[in-house]
Amino acid sequence: MSKPILVVNGLNASYGESKVLFDVSIDVLDKQVVGCVGRNGAGKSTLLKSIAGFLHPRSGTIVSDGVDLVGQPAYTIANLGIKYIPQDKKVFSDLTVRENLELGSYASGDYDWDPVLTFFPKLKVLMDRKAGYLSGGERQMLMIGRAILGRPKLLLVDEPTEGLAPSIVTHLKDVFRELRRSAALVIVEQNLPMICGIADKIYALNEGRLMAEITERDKITPEYCEPYL
Repeated sequence: MSKPILVVNGLNASYGESKVLFDVSIDVLDKQVVGCVGRNGAGKSTLLKSIAGFLHPRSGTIVSDGVDLVGQPAYTIANLGIKYIPQDKKVFSDLTVRENLELGSYASGDYDWDPVLTFFPKLKVLMDRKAGYLSGGERQMLMIGRAILGRPKLLLVDEPTEGLAPSIVTHLKDVFRELRRSAALVIVEQNLPMICGIADKIYALNEGRLMAEITERDKITPEYCEPYL
């Protein structure tokens, strides 16, 4: 069995005085796809932001390959091979697609764009377009492409299919299946058919608490997960 590349134990997080996560514990194995489901406000995005270093938890541990991530700045965590793809689909709008990728290459030291363009060939024809003029789906492609530069060991992906056309959702599903050959993924997702189709494990959150850990293949279904949404 693969070893865990991420272990979160007893995580508590808040925004100011508003507590959001309550003693959440999860683990992620190497090259595993983990889905995180729950209603809006359940704490799913807060969990990803805490792992990625954009939010400092109140207590608990987050360990990756023996390194304690709590208190580490986000850029240090990214350099350890843990990349965060936020929900907002924000890119550098005034820069072209090429310049956005160049920034990703500069940060990671990886200037080989072949994997990015293999996953997202459409980006080839958009290289000189300013990212602010991209569609939501094209922005998502760019964000994922930028994140896989440097060959990360873990991708934290927040609501990747929100608001996207079905054809793009299908394409992203195929991309995630391929990415798992080289990296683990934790995906926050409301699209249950999509996430249940690729996940090895599902965590269900409700009001900041872990309600279920679903590992049995026959239970990783939209019908079984629906009550948690």
